Amino acid sequence: MTVMAVMTQKVTAPQGDAALRKEDAAPRKGEVAAVPAAGVAQPLVGSAVAAGELGLSRGELARAVQLGIVRAGPPTAGGAARFARAELARVREAAAGPPDALRRQVETVAGAQEAAGVLGVGPSRFTRLARCGHLTPVGYRINRYRAVVWLYLVAELKEFAGREPLMLRGTASAEDRELLAAKGDLRPRTWRGRHVGLLLRRTADPWARAAVLAAVLPEDELRAAVPDPAERIVLAALAPPPPYGHPQVPAAAAVAEGLLRAGPPDEVHWYRTSLEFALTGARAQSKSTGERGPT
Repeated sequence: MTVMAVMTQKVTAPQGDAALRKEDAAPRKGEVAAVPAAGVAQPLVGSAVAAGELGLSRGELARAVQLGIVRAGPPTAGGAARFARAELARVREAAAGPPDALRRQVETVAGAQEAAGVLGVGPSRFTRLARCGHLTPVGYRINRYRAVVWLYLVAELKEFAGREPLMLRGTASAEDRELLAAKGDLRPRTWRGRHVGLLLRRTADPWARAAVLAAVLPEDELRAAVPDPAERIVLAALAPPPPYGHPQVPAAAAVAEGLLRAGPPDEVHWYRTSLEFALTGARAQSKSTGERGPT
């Protein structure tokens, strides 16, 4: 696939969480028909219909897609998300139990005050645990003061409370005290690791996987790791959209952009090394099949 073809594909068929925010334009309340490889028509429904059938809000459905609980089908030409009826049935069966079982899987709380309440501890202790990397955010939002408000899965908080009761009562470890004394905060880093991992699990395409890793690197590191401008164009065209909840207001978006890039030198090194390894496989695929990217 040529560079121009890849860029065209990116523009006409956006994927991921951003597609869930687009308006449904299909007839019959979002229902359309798709033809799978076997040639048998499979009904696809829009995100509003899918959310209703799963007992979720649109935001909860987007979170379920982010977490890999629900797999989105091929989007419309305009990029709106679509979901196969068979996939919705699979999700409902997997979430068998209480009527709100699926909703509990994606339920989140925002900020230290709410999250601490789930754990039954004070906000300061919760903040310490999160800053020291013991709890990983699932998302973020930027408040009106341009401060980052981290989101946490309620199910994970409850699981942590059951698994680590001593951490909810005991004193901080020497390692944690050292990190806090240095004013360290692992929340952005642990969130990035989770976000990248979720994106990588969505695709087996080597160029798309390389693009996920490239998107985390600062610009100067990316240029050093990928000196070929043509390859950088391909990676940029395949870059994942901003995560669900990424603000649209420019001032808030500027703050959030800083969360998307690796910061500490060892983190940058890890992503750069991973990108170089991924590119080796992607280039080999292009040479053998010519499917995507420069050869």
